[in-house]
Parts: sequence; C-alpha cells; structure tokens
Amino acid sequence: MNIDKALLAIIIINVIASIKGFSDQGFFDKFKFQIGAINRGEKIRMLTSGFLHVDVMHLILNMYVLYIFAPILIGNLGVIKFLIIYFGSLLAGNLYTLFFHKDELYYSAVGASGAVAGVIYGAILLDPTMKLFMIPLPIPIPGYIFGLGYLLYSIYGMKKQLGNVGHSAHLGGAIGGYALMLLVFPAIFSISLTTVLLLGIPIVLLLVFGHKLK
Repeated sequence: MNIDKALLAIIIINVIASIKGFSDQGFFDKFKFQIGAINRGEKIRMLTSGFLHVDVMHLILNMYVLYIFAPILIGNLGVIKFLIIYFGSLLAGNLYTLFFHKDELYYSAVGASGAVAGVIYGAILLDPTMKLFMIPLPIPIPGYIFGLGYLLYSIYGMKKQLGNVGHSAHLGGAIGGYALMLLVFPAIFSISLTTVLLLGIPIVLLLVFGHKLK
C-alpha cells in the first residue's frame, strides 16, 4: 500500500519525538501533557504530548493502527479533511482529559491515542460493517459494534480508573473524530445514518451526565 506523504510525516514525527523522549527525560517532561503546567499557560503541551509515547510498544501500536485506518479517511475525504480529524481529535482528547482531571494538578499523559481514536471513528462511520477485533473476543465484529463497545469500555475505564491508560483521551478523541466527521463530511448522514445515531446516543449521554463518573 502506498503511504500518503502527510501520513508518513505524522508517523516520522511521532517516531523521532518518541525516541528522543525515551532517552531524554527533560525533553519528555517539557512536552508531555500535565494539568498543572497547562494551567500555568503551557498550552503547547496539548499538541506536543500527542507525539510522545511511554515506550516502544506504545509507539508501535498507535502508529500501526494509524497506518491501517488513516488511508480509509484519506481515500474518501482527502488529506486536508484527514488532518482536520487527526489533529482535531488529538486536541479533543486532551481537552476532555483536561476537563475530567482538572483537579489533579500532577496528572500527566502522552500518546497519539486520542488522535488515533478519532481516525478509527471516522473510518467506522464511513464503513460501519468493516470487521474489527476487540480483545478478548476471538472473532471479528462489525465496526459499529466495535465503536459502541469502545465507547462503553472507555467510560467504564474512566469510572474505575483501570490500568495506566488514558481512557479520557481515548474517549475525547473518539468524540472529536465523530463530531468532526459529521462536520467535514455531512454526506455521512445519508450514508450511515443508523450508525451516526447509534454512536451518538452514548456520546450525548456522556456529555450530559459525564460529571457523575467521578
């Protein structure tokens, strides 16, 4: 598969920045997402944290998933709209994290997961019947079921604070990808209306009642 230049550039920047962060703690600490630092005015962390990763496996997983799903958006929407969804989802994930953890000044996070989640959601809206795997299920499931399950698991993970995972960034990124897809490609309402409504219900409920997760 020929890789688009913009996608390749994003992957290369992620790899270079992450490798730098692996060996340079000062660099990592300067550009990671941290509530206290962002509140002090270091807003650039909202963007730069999306290009850092905690370890090689974290980096490989995010870049592999991006490599698989990004071409679906690029092929159907073009590069500009893909970039809007990618970076918009990255910021949406961090904004939601900033809101959800606003009282935890030392909360920090890194990774492209929010952006990648948004790309996945955009792809699911374009092709709701695509077959995807969800651990621990041994068989592939339709994309719209995966998307719904991903939302519900992320909400549960936030509530229970499961593992060392940025569930809020995943969830915020997915919401960002969903909303931006509707904005930049409104034809999706006629292409996948049922999926738009199915995935929209838990998102609306989360936005209304999300404060009760704490």
